[in-house]
Amino acid sequence: MSSIPLKPINKSDRALPLSARLLLFWQLLLRRLRAADHPERGDVPGWVMVTLMSALLVAALLAIAGPALTGMFNDAIQQVHK
Repeated sequence: MSSIPLKPINKSDRALPLSARLLLFWQLLLRRLRAADHPERGDVPGWVMVTLMSALLVAALLAIAGPALTGMFNDAIQQVHK
């Protein structure tokens, strides 16, 4: 991936009005972001779905096994205190 400089290339570019400099900066930024976008970057929505499903699975297990886990924890703490 080639590096796209965000600085003006020569000193004559500094004479541009602020709006033109902002437009130039925006175009260079978009060009850099597009250069980083390639098909091997990963499936972000897929990872979000996996994370949400994992969180839901943990919540469901805690809802079902919560009382049993609480009982086991309390029994273990009582045995330590004896």
